Amino acid sequence: MCLAVPALIESIEGTMAVAEMGGITRRISLYLTPQAKVGDYVLIHTGYAITLLDQAEALETLRLLKEMAEIAGETD
Repeated sequence: MCLAVPALIESIEGTMAVAEMGGITRRISLYLTPQAKVGDYVLIHTGYAITLLDQAEALETLRLLKEMAEIAGETD
């Protein structure tokens, strides 16, 4: 199974960016999404931004992922 996670682009240098996901920052490649800019939400898979997301969709996805993690923690 593959998982792609929404992230907020904080800075860009060439084809690389720093993106924030739930308080964690990572360097990611913008090679597949050269149109991305600072402040955009992107969907990250294996270190690559694979598509742009609108803010509402990104925030809803992040909310659902957080809710799933909380439920999983309650059942351990």
